[in-house]
Amino acid sequence: MTTDPLHKYPRPPFEAQPQSFPGKTGRMAPEPDHGEDSYKGSGKLTGQVALITGGDSGIGRAVAIAYAREGADVAISYLPEEQADAEAVSGWIEKAGRRALLLPGDLKDPAYGRAIVARTAETFGRLDVLVNNGAFQQPNEGLDAIEDTIFEDHFRTNVFGPFYVTKAALAHLKPGASVIFTSSVNSKHPMPSLMAYSATKGALSNMVLSLSQLLAEKGIRVNGVLPGPIWTPFIPSGMSQDSVKSFGSQVPFGRPGQPAELASAYVMLASEESSYTSGALITVAGAMPVF
Repeated sequence: MTTDPLHKYPRPPFEAQPQSFPGKTGRMAPEPDHGEDSYKGSGKLTGQVALITGGDSGIGRAVAIAYAREGADVAISYLPEEQADAEAVSGWIEKAGRRALLLPGDLKDPAYGRAIVARTAETFGRLDVLVNNGAFQQPNEGLDAIEDTIFEDHFRTNVFGPFYVTKAALAHLKPGASVIFTSSVNSKHPMPSLMAYSATKGALSNMVLSLSQLLAEKGIRVNGVLPGPIWTPFIPSGMSQDSVKSFGSQVPFGRPGQPAELASAYVMLASEESSYTSGALITVAGAMPVF
């Protein structure tokens, strides 16, 4: 039995729902689907250990649930103010019969990036999959409206953070390991209202292409996912309310994607079945053309 993808999930218009960054899942209307009731595992990651940054909500939350149901133990990093959401994810991981590790902190801090890798490897004895997903987003109206510190925060979180974590992870990643970056369609189609964010995502896509070559001799695969408009707490907390109301209407599917609809891409990239896939940038964007 198949389902029409155009009408599988809610379509705009959505109600205004202002939040401060990074946003709370439970305050969104409708609340995002992370696969809590739908994702079915098949053992693709049995015995593996994954570290997911930004794993408390949105795409990271969906990936954490999927990885646990595929047989992996999962560590998630998140901002300290997201503790409640992180604990909810921990519950789903443990309900799948796997171990969870919660790692609050800020990706802008190089010491934190090194510490979460060390804690994950120490707790679980290994590290097989790293998902660089944590990010910061704040809209802008004009160039002169972008504060220097906000521009720097975008790069320190979205680019420097993954660099610190990936560099630290190399000491633990063995041949066959996988590193996955959450980039964005904005890396190919930058939005003027998200200038700083789009610039960081362009950097991440470039890092995927460089690192996949740099780490090939070690047998470590590096890939990226380019989400289109996805219904996560980033939207009400990181975009204008007018944009929230019409969010997702610009793609051919006419609606935003749900985090659950991206999980399979991250599972595929982490699994042994994708052993020849490295340097790929996979678009998940409701038929939006990206090239």
